[in-house]
Amino acid sequence: MRQNPNLSIHFINRTVPVFLKNKLIEVTIDLPQDNYQFSRFDWSGKIIDFKYRGIPITTSEKPFQKDNDPFGKGFYNEFGIQDALGFYEAPIGGWFHKIGVGLLKKDSEQYDFQKSYKIKPALFKTSHTSTKMISSCKAQMSNGYAYVLTKQIVLEADGFKISYQLHNTGSKVIETNEYCHNFLNLVDAAINNRYRLEFPFILEPSQFSENTNPKRLVAISGPNITTPKGLKNTIFMSNLSGSKPVNSKWLLKDNVKKIGISEQGDFLTSQLNLWAEPHVMSPELFVAIYIEPDETFCWERRFSVNQL
Repeated sequence: MRQNPNLSIHFINRTVPVFLKNKLIEVTIDLPQDNYQFSRFDWSGKIIDFKYRGIPITTSEKPFQKDNDPFGKGFYNEFGIQDALGFYEAPIGGWFHKIGVGLLKKDSEQYDFQKSYKIKPALFKTSHTSTKMISSCKAQMSNGYAYVLTKQIVLEADGFKISYQLHNTGSKVIETNEYCHNFLNLVDAAINNRYRLEFPFILEPSQFSENTNPKRLVAISGPNITTPKGLKNTIFMSNLSGSKPVNSKWLLKDNVKKIGISEQGDFLTSQLNLWAEPHVMSPELFVAIYIEPDETFCWERRFSVNQL
C-alpha cells in the first residue's frame, strides 16, 4: 500500500476493510489509515462499496481507479468544499482544518478542494460489529478551532444509515457544510435512458446557480432528470432548488433492472447539486452547520434500495 509522503500519523498495521452485512445488504468500509489519505474527503467511515442482493450500487469517481488514487468512490463525504474551516484566518505557511481529515498547510490565498495539501492528520478511532461501525475523529486546537466528529454507520433491512455528531471543542463558532458525494452506478450500467432521478420538488433550470449540460444530454421535466441520449461529457448543476429550503431527498431508478436507491436526510437543504459523467451519477444533499463553542450538531442520512 502506497502511503501519502506528507503523513506523520501512526496506526496499527491493518489493511483489511470492515464488512457490514445482512440478508440483503453488504457495505464495505475502509479504515482511516487505509487507501485514500488525501486532503479532500473525510477519512472516517469511508464507504467504498455497496451491494444489494449482490448487485453493485456504487462505483468510483474515475474509470479504472486504483484504491490509493486521490479520488472519491462509494459514499465519500466532505466538509467545507468551498471554504475549509479557519482557512482565511490562517497565514500562508500556517494550518487550517479540514473536518474529518486533520490540519492542512496553507500555501496560497485561495482554497481549492481539488488540491492535495500537506496534512497533519487528526486522531482517529474505530470500532465495529457485523452490522455497525463507529468512527471518531478528534482534532487538535488551531486558531481557536477544534472539534470531535463521531460517525456511526448502521445497517438497516433495505440499506444503511449514517449518523453524524460534530462537537465544537474550540473557542470559535464552527460554520460550514457537509455533503455526501454519492458515486452511483446501478448494476454497473452506463448512464443512459434507463435511469431517472427524482426529487420532491419541481425543477426550474432558470433558478440553478450553475447548469453545465453539454448538448442538452440531460432532460429536465417537472421533478425528474433523465439522460435519454446517454452521457458523453461531465454534467454539473448546482442549487437545484433555487436555494429554497426543501426536503433532503432524491430517488435514482433503473427502469430496466427495476431497482432504485434513495437518500433521505433528517434536515432541510437549500443546496442540492448534481454531478455526473458517462459512468457515474452523484446527487448531493448539503447540510448547513452552525455550532457554538461546547455545543453539538447532529444529523442523519438514510440510504435505501428497493425493487420497483
